[in-house]
Amino acid sequence: MRPPRTDPPAFPATLPAPRTPDPMAAPALRWGVLGTGWIAERFVRSVRRHTRQRFTAVASRDAARAAEFAGRHGVPASYGSYEELVAATDVDVVYVATEHTAHLACARLALEAGKHTLVEKPLALDATEATELAELAAARGLFCAEALWTFFLPRFDVVRQILDSGVLGDIHTVLADHGEHFAPGHRILRADLAGGPLLDLGTYPVSLATWVLGEPAEILATGQPHPAGVNGQLSAVLRDRDGSQAVVHTTLFSDTPTTATIAGSHATLTLPGPFYQPGDVHLTPAGGGPALTYSEPRTAHEALHFEAAEVARRVAEGRRESPLRPLEASITTLRAMDGIRQKCGIGFAP
Repeated sequence: MRPPRTDPPAFPATLPAPRTPDPMAAPALRWGVLGTGWIAERFVRSVRRHTRQRFTAVASRDAARAAEFAGRHGVPASYGSYEELVAATDVDVVYVATEHTAHLACARLALEAGKHTLVEKPLALDATEATELAELAAARGLFCAEALWTFFLPRFDVVRQILDSGVLGDIHTVLADHGEHFAPGHRILRADLAGGPLLDLGTYPVSLATWVLGEPAEILATGQPHPAGVNGQLSAVLRDRDGSQAVVHTTLFSDTPTTATIAGSHATLTLPGPFYQPGDVHLTPAGGGPALTYSEPRTAHEALHFEAAEVARRVAEGRRESPLRPLEASITTLRAMDGIRQKCGIGFAP
């Protein structure tokens, strides 16, 4: 949790520029990819276009699918099992891009094989699983992080600097939303894959809330079921020990604004939607007045490469975590989501 600021600095004349290093300057590492789905496609494409990272292997439980993925993306080796990939000597880092229910097993496999590991969000299904991975990585002396790309974006380094400056004053309110419509048959509607909006979409508003206010002292939440047998939408209030509140919402019934607001006693920061992707930052003084704006192109998932460059830099430095999204922050977010699920009566299929 950030300390209260009763004497914030004067409202700035300009917003800070992002301090994000050039992704092309990150040391080149050799990457192996577990999984060949939607996010793996976009991650590999973005990283190859914007960094010097090398993809040396891809694995799927379907060897033909792995070979087809490798052929389309110019990856030299493909495997029909995850065990083969993590044993490969030409892989420095493993990117886990499997379904949520396989994150723990795949990340454990990679870490036990001595590979640095980047796990697609969520890091695991719950805080207990995530803690297991953090402890395993620490015991093996390996880098491990959650691929929650939002926190590695230049946009969020601007947000980080604004928060650290104290210009907002005492922060009492965080508002964040993420809703998307999904057609029948999408994996998010499958109970056997831990479906529902919370782990996929809700990770973004909940992680923002816990980043700004810290771990909640109290959680109020309510949900609505989906006909497919998963949770369809939920809303939650997360209260910190001083009474400040975050109001978060996520749904897979419909498209929502997907905006975020961090409101303080002296200024308000707003993130137009989709707030978790590249885009603008607005800062407005309390009581009104001219707003300051930082703008960047809305490149959507083309910006996934920032997280890969951060991993490469930290591994080359001998670091075991990224300060931009340390494992404890991922665990804190999952503990909050565990609390929300408990309040809503949401369980995962065995």
